[in-house]
Amino acid sequence: MVQNYVFPASVSEAVTVLSTNRGKARIIAGGTDLLLELQDGKHTCDVLVDLTQIAELKNITEDNGFIRIGASVTHAQAAKSELILQHAPALAQACRKVGSLQIRNMGTIIGNIVTGNPAADAAVALSCLNTIAEVTTQEGMQTMPLEDMYAGVCLSCIDSCCQVVTHVKFPVKQPGQGSAYLRMEQRKALALPMLAVSAMVSVQKDSFEWARVLIAPVGAGPQHAVDAEEFLKGAPVTPETIAKAGQLACNQAKFRSSAIRGSKEYRLGVLPVFVERVLEAAVANARQA
Repeated sequence: MVQNYVFPASVSEAVTVLSTNRGKARIIAGGTDLLLELQDGKHTCDVLVDLTQIAELKNITEDNGFIRIGASVTHAQAAKSELILQHAPALAQACRKVGSLQIRNMGTIIGNIVTGNPAADAAVALSCLNTIAEVTTQEGMQTMPLEDMYAGVCLSCIDSCCQVVTHVKFPVKQPGQGSAYLRMEQRKALALPMLAVSAMVSVQKDSFEWARVLIAPVGAGPQHAVDAEEFLKGAPVTPETIAKAGQLACNQAKFRSSAIRGSKEYRLGVLPVFVERVLEAAVANARQA
């Protein structure tokens, strides 16, 4: 049972509180998932360490060729950020799909990752952006690729009792690059995605220089549609090429039938169309002035 709720003024103070309490304290930012998990007994702790008063974690900044997002940045904040809209439209699109307005106003981008949900909207979008996490402990700060943060389905490699993910960052968008996010859902709000797809492309002289295509939920974290990505390297940007990539994405789509997300067969049937649409949107973004 939670006995104490603290507001550290710095990251170093936060990790000191975690270390002092030796596994009995836990990080909280938005709390939209954590509070329910505490109520259900999935987690237990004596102390909650709230990051929202640490000024450096509240901002989205451009720094040395990267866009950096702090641990307290909410979905609503990211969805309307000029930096995100310019450099990562896929993330803005994903953030607008999360939960309800109330949840988007409270829930954080980094919390969306640390929960380990394989189809978390922001995490799927960030996966196509070559995102890196900055993780701080008593021993110092280290970086970790986003895809390495998943230990299993709804399991994270991050231990919020001793680690603080302070920021995630991804490279700024270069000329000829674009990104997009698309999800299939049963209704327009408060629904888990039946299927989520993100893509980032680099287009040079009407050909794909490279493409990253991520699909979820097909395992522990978003998964690369490797065959589609390989096919698109150097391929012409044509409807036929994009349609073929959509078909190839099925090779990595190991869906399971679900009462919530639909049957494996249904999602395999619609996946090529969603990959086509997200690639078309990413190409359109890449071609914007």
